[in-house]
Amino acid sequence: MSDMLQLQWVSKRYNLGKPNEIRVLNGVDLTVKKGEVVALVAPSGAGKSTLLHIAGLLDSADGGAVHINGTDVTGLDDHARTAVRRAQVGFIYQFHHLLPEFSALENIVLPQLANGVPQAEAEARALKLLTSVGVEARADHRPAAMSGGEQQRVAFCRALANQPALLLADEPTGNLDPATSDRVFEALMSVAKDEGLAALIATHNMELAGKMDRVLRLDNGVLVEA
Repeated sequence: MSDMLQLQWVSKRYNLGKPNEIRVLNGVDLTVKKGEVVALVAPSGAGKSTLLHIAGLLDSADGGAVHINGTDVTGLDDHARTAVRRAQVGFIYQFHHLLPEFSALENIVLPQLANGVPQAEAEARALKLLTSVGVEARADHRPAAMSGGEQQRVAFCRALANQPALLLADEPTGNLDPATSDRVFEALMSVAKDEGLAALIATHNMELAGKMDRVLRLDNGVLVEA
């Protein structure tokens, strides 16, 4: 399996004025391979979100290097970072952030159209993804007409719309009931294996983490095998 995400000696600190400097990441090394789903666990405030944001080019590290799909993206400017995110990275957050004026299907179609995918092809992929998580009957519903769990499943589909090389998720099943959480996770694993997606999933759910290919724990700013 080829490496989709590599972090090399990544560090991050927040300078609140000495002696109150907070070092969140302290030389993180990480590799996530094509088709691999990796769990990231740690207590709240330990730096999981910071690590995901750096991996997805939403934040910059103070030191170290980030490679996505074999390319060193560490020193890219904002325009280039945005282009990499759009083409290579999918994000899922605990809150769905769907566009309220568009239907479930349209929320998944729009990012594909922005990437030049033909309308019919984009709609077909959107419906396939919605079906995989059991919300195809809500395809023409706007977010306000869906439950929180349904909205989160649509957000999951949107993150996968453009067939990213890398998926980053921050507590993606935190608002889902156990049965729905299991279905979303099964869909994620299926996509990862079928499309060669690499995924890094931050979660407090140790049962869910145990079903992934590896479990890593963020401990005092470094990653260790859990």
